[in-house]
Amino acid sequence: MSDMAVNTFMTNQQLFETKNLVNQANQTRNQNMMEVNENARRQIDNVLDKDDFLKLLIVQLTNQDPTEPMKDTEFIAQMAQFSSLEQMVNMSNELALVSSIVTRGQAFSMLGKAVTITEGNNTIEGIVEEVSGGDFPQVLVNGIYYDFAAVEAVRND
Repeated sequence: MSDMAVNTFMTNQQLFETKNLVNQANQTRNQNMMEVNENARRQIDNVLDKDDFLKLLIVQLTNQDPTEPMKDTEFIAQMAQFSSLEQMVNMSNELALVSSIVTRGQAFSMLGKAVTITEGNNTIEGIVEEVSGGDFPQVLVNGIYYDFAAVEAVRND
C-alpha cells in the first residue's frame, strides 16, 4: 500500500470516528434536553398527579425493608388516598363537561333575543340570529359572530 493510500485510509477512518463522536454528542445533547424539558415541566406543574402517586407507591413497595414490611393499615391508607385522588380527577373532568353543556345551553337559549355585547370599548346591540356550538359558543348578531362570554345583557323584545 502506498503512503497516499494509507493517508487516505486514515483520513476516512478519522472521518468515520469523528462522525461517530458527533452522533454520540448529539444523542447525549438530545437526551439531556429531554431531561431538562421534563424537569422544567415538573417544576411548572409543581403538582403530583395520580401517575406520580402510583409510581411513588410502587417504588416504596419495591424498596421496603423485608424484615419490616409496610403495615396493613398504612398500605390500605395509601390505596384509599390513591382511590380518592383518582375519583377527584374523574369528578373534575365530569364537572368540566357539565360546565360546557350548561354554557352551550345558555347560548342556545338566546336565539331570537335582543342582546347587548361589549367588545373592548364598543357596545353592540342586536338580535341573536344564530348560535355556534362547541366548547366556546359564539352568537351571531348583526351578521358578526361574538363570543358568548361577551354578552352583557339579554332582553326579550
